[in-house]
Amino acid sequence: MTKRKFIPARRLINKWRKDPAFMREYQALEEEFALAAAMIAARGHAGLTQEQLARKMSTTQAVIARWESGRVKPSTRTLEKLATATGTRLRITFDRSRAALRAA
Repeated sequence: MTKRKFIPARRLINKWRKDPAFMREYQALEEEFALAAAMIAARGHAGLTQEQLARKMSTTQAVIARWESGRVKPSTRTLEKLATATGTRLRITFDRSRAALRAA
């Protein structure tokens, strides 16, 4: 098995946020990628690679990559397993949308 280099998600995000084009696109897709970003952050805080997290969740690294890319949305049960594997607590909230806040 090849040892992979772990790059903390926070470091990558900080680098990408310096790019104005990235930030425009990110803000346009912010709600769509909020879940993926939270999953990446939980894995990063736990110090796990995608492969290590996959083993803890009895799945594959490819599945973790699909979740983290935002291409596949995991179930609530899967999010609970991710929370357990990363030593975090799952909280789901509903916030008023920006449009609703502007209209108020």
